Amino acid sequence: MMSNMQLKNEELKVICAEDCGNAPKKKLIKEFNIAFANYDIGFISENISGEICWNLVGEQLVIQGKDVLAATLEQMKNKKIIELQITSIITHGNTGAANGVIKYENAKTFAFCNVYIFSSAAKNAKIKDITSYVIEVPSS
Repeated sequence: MMSNMQLKNEELKVICAEDCGNAPKKKLIKEFNIAFANYDIGFISENISGEICWNLVGEQLVIQGKDVLAATLEQMKNKKIIELQITSIITHGNTGAANGVIKYENAKTFAFCNVYIFSSAAKNAKIKDITSYVIEVPSS
């Protein structure tokens, strides 16, 4: 599971508490965040709906559609993330959230919270909406 994704960026350090494993959406959110840190467009595209809407609060930017999201991630690839710490993942029904900290190669550190809305409450539902709150924090 995680080993395949870490092959994309062997230097990416992932810190996340293990879960009991019976919450498919928690597992997906964890893997999805790792894929974002690795700019794994294939994994991300497989797990979002075609009508995906990504709202970056504070940036006043809304990215709509699978192709636009993929192009945006492609442009972001030059910003190498070296550490992803996921503090908590919460899911209920067709919603979920994850928060934590990401550290970039340039020593910038950001706290984040992503709120997800899935296409349904089903175990295999795709993500249809993401709202991201990202704040730069002093490096530790």
